[in-house]
Formats: sequence, C-alpha cells, structure tokens
Amino acid sequence: MDDGLTAQLPNVGRAYAAYILREKPGGKIAVLYQNGDFGKDSLKGVKDGLGDKAGMIILAAAYEATDPTIDSQVIAMKAAGADIFVNTAIQKFAAQANGKAAEIQWKPLHILTGISSSVAATLTPAGVENAKGILTDQFWKDPTDPQWKDDPAFLEWVAFMDRYYPGGDENDAFNVTGPSLAHSLVQVLKQCGDDLSRENIMKEAANLHHFRPPMPLPGIEINTGPTDFAPIKQIRLARFDGRRYQLFGPVISGQTPA
Repeated sequence: MDDGLTAQLPNVGRAYAAYILREKPGGKIAVLYQNGDFGKDSLKGVKDGLGDKAGMIILAAAYEATDPTIDSQVIAMKAAGADIFVNTAIQKFAAQANGKAAEIQWKPLHILTGISSSVAATLTPAGVENAKGILTDQFWKDPTDPQWKDDPAFLEWVAFMDRYYPGGDENDAFNVTGPSLAHSLVQVLKQCGDDLSRENIMKEAANLHHFRPPMPLPGIEINTGPTDFAPIKQIRLARFDGRRYQLFGPVISGQTPA
C-alpha cells in the first residue's frame, strides 16, 4: 500500500473513535484487522482516538492475508457481545465478514474502512440488502453521488476519464483517487521549481499547506509537514442505504486523539 495512504490510517481510525464516542459511548467494540502494518496502524488509530476509553474494545481479532476465511473471527465477535464492529479488512475479507454477520444475524453498528467500501467488490457479494446501514469514511467526492453531477470539479474529472481512460468505470471511486493523487504530485513538482533532486522532492512533499486537488469533499484539504506524512486527516461519514452511500454529519478530524 502507498506510504501516504498507510500514514493516514491512524487518522482515519481516530476519526472512527471520535464518532463512536459521540454516538455510542457505552458500546462494546470489536475490531477486525489484518496482521501487518496496514491492520495494526488502523487498530492503533482507533485505540488512540478512544484514549482512556480504549477498554471499549472488547475484542481485536487479527487475520492473516493467506487465511481462507475470517468466519471464526466474526463468530467470536458476536459471542463476545460486541455491538460495534470496526471492519478494517481488505476487500476479500471485508466481503466475507459482511456475509458471515448476515448469516449469524449479528447486527452491530458496522463501520467499514473506506479502502474496502466498494459496492461492487465488497457489498454486492454478500447481498446489498445485508449491507444496509453500514457506515464508511469518505474524503473524495463519490462519482455515483448525484449531488455532484453539475459540480465543476466532477465535470473536470469526467472529461479527464473520457480523454485518458475511456474504458474506465466512472462508478468506481478508486478512479477518483488516482487523478487526485496525481494532482497532488503535480503541486509538489511545481513547488520544487528547477530542483528536482530526490531531497527537494521529499522536502516539498512534506510542505503542502491547505492544498485542494479537484475532488476532495468540501472542507477537506491536504496538509503535510516535516514530521507529518499523512496527507489527509479529515473524513466525512456515509451510510449505505441499500443502493448507494449517503453522506451525513460534519467533517471529522482524526489529527489528534478524540
């Protein structure tokens, strides 16, 4: 996974914690995470965000990327009495978790990592009817959200897709991520001027202030610093309504513990 995206995982985890503390402070949390830096950074973010309420996590269940299923982990979460499920798994295992939760009729508050929130790849395999109510994080504009149909940045992105990637799926949010990150790289190179040495590129990559590529959600911007390599520290939450995700609530910051 890209180092910049990995760096922001703890921020996203802290934002989940901020939401949980506000909306369900007496809940019992189960976290599903991959045994590796990706999963451990996500789990750490949730724990850091909960602060002295980290005891709300009653089960943190790891899986290996080579495991065939995560059925036993999901069964254990329900048995432990968890009523909040923070699902930070990659798509394959996130989809399995959705299906198993439906099969055993476990209906917690389900927060699904934005990395695995694809309707086609994660929600549909287990049946979209079983995914209704799932929450996820978003920081880019969702290309399936009709509120953006006349938005200048969205129209610019559509024109980019038509010109450079005409075969690409314009319903796939990951096709928003690529051009947005490319805009960020262009900004870094502009700041470098004529000095394109590795040292200067790295320096300017850690010197982005209030930068907005075309497609972030309103209120979300990119900031980095000499000791801060996580480009995005804010999210909006969205709830799946059975067809698509609907944004709700304010921008949530995960920059510091909740």
